Amino acid sequence: MKIQFVLHADFEQPGVIATWANQKGFETKYCRPFLGETIPTIHEFDWLVVMGGPQSPLKLETYPFLRNEIELIKQALLANKTVLGFCLGAQLLGEAFDAPTERSPHKEVGVFPIELTEEGCSDPLLQGIPRKLSVVHWHNDMPGLTQESRALAVSDGCPRQIIRYSKRAYGFQCHLETTRQDIEEMIEHSENDFVPGKYIQSKSDFLASDFSSINAVMDHILERLLILELYS
Repeated sequence: MKIQFVLHADFEQPGVIATWANQKGFETKYCRPFLGETIPTIHEFDWLVVMGGPQSPLKLETYPFLRNEIELIKQALLANKTVLGFCLGAQLLGEAFDAPTERSPHKEVGVFPIELTEEGCSDPLLQGIPRKLSVVHWHNDMPGLTQESRALAVSDGCPRQIIRYSKRAYGFQCHLETTRQDIEEMIEHSENDFVPGKYIQSKSDFLASDFSSINAVMDHILERLLILELYS
């Protein structure tokens, strides 16, 4: 198994996804288009995992490399590759399905609960996780929807937390992959995001969260994804 990670900031890493992949003995590669690195071809990976970052699809003129990423995602989807998008990555996944990114009703920074929808409760990838669970949030925007896509999880601050775009393409506006160490680095580089807001935690409350339980859910979802691929 070859997993290609696309990064948008050196301080926003794939966290426990990379740990899980390494434990499985999978080959992992990293691409940083924001630094001018060459986008991989679809023949170089089995799974494409597009991570979050400070950029926005609402500002493609400012971040033109995102257009290349959207095209890569489109090609991966046409080749029936598995694609996972997290935060910005989820928004880019939506863009690849011609679903424009939108502003979230609320900015969310911190650990807050999400709840699975009826579709989420029956989705094969999410089987075995709690209907209500706490996850990491750090965003202003949210992914667009198509007529075929389904919102699998929502929060009070954002109605699009987990989205199924197709059998092999899922977008996570929330973060299940980030570790406490990851959050420490993100806080260090994103101090300005901690402004007063209904869904913005203090840094101390944020860091006091139970990241191991959140990460365990990510591990479970990855195991489910692997099983579903093996028997599809």
